[in-house]
Amino acid sequence: MEIKASDVKALREQTGCGLMDCKKALTDANGDMAEAARILKESGLAAMEKRSERASTEGRIFTRTVGNKIVMIELTCETDFVAKNPDFIAVGEKLLDVTFEKNLTSVTEDHKVLLQDLLIKIRENIIVKNVYVFEVPAGAAAATYVHGDFKTAACVIVKGADSDIVKQFAYDCCLHLAAFTPEYITKADVPESYVNEQRDIFKAQMDNDPKMAAKPDNVKNGILDGKIKKMLAECCFVDQMFVKDDKVTVAAKLAQVSKEAGAELSFATTKVIVLGK
Repeated sequence: MEIKASDVKALREQTGCGLMDCKKALTDANGDMAEAARILKESGLAAMEKRSERASTEGRIFTRTVGNKIVMIELTCETDFVAKNPDFIAVGEKLLDVTFEKNLTSVTEDHKVLLQDLLIKIRENIIVKNVYVFEVPAGAAAATYVHGDFKTAACVIVKGADSDIVKQFAYDCCLHLAAFTPEYITKADVPESYVNEQRDIFKAQMDNDPKMAAKPDNVKNGILDGKIKKMLAECCFVDQMFVKDDKVTVAAKLAQVSKEAGAELSFATTKVIVLGK
């Protein structure tokens, strides 16, 4: 039977699928719009399985704060073009909606089902990679930040006071985390195995340096300890030089803000998310 261009256009508007796919589905369904839509959905869902192993390293981080709850979601896709697609962005907002509405704390079927129509329209592997939920305790200040490319985001919650100065500090810490993406928060968080591995690397480098090898053991051990200390300062958030004041560490800035706020402050949450990592 002859398939009208107006029907193909109507089916495309209804499903978001390509014109040729819509025409073929209408042909297979003998012009029945409802049957054609069903065919498109089934073929789209079948194609999803074939795409599921393809790398999805692009995407977008979505975040929202409602009351004392903060939600951050990583939604990944295959190309930067799709990450900027309005339908992709709209689905990200719906993922936030359902997370709040159903008090979800991790990726669930409620999230995955929201992707189905998008996966049929956009032939890429799209995944809800992570869902993060943070509760802000009473008397605490919280802040979030999402970088302009939407691929890096941070959340910081500071306990002890909820004043404007503490909120600003929490936001500045978000900027710091997004800029430097430290691997650890404090030295206590660094695995001993990692420290030992770095020590072995530094020691081998020193042993292979003729000038260094000639130095006394106590001098070499002092230099080695200094290298480890510097390494820890570079990879631990609280020991890094603060992004808004590079003359003091984050820990020193926390102490300074505590004094200004008239309260003993501490970090309750320090989370940085880099898309796909």
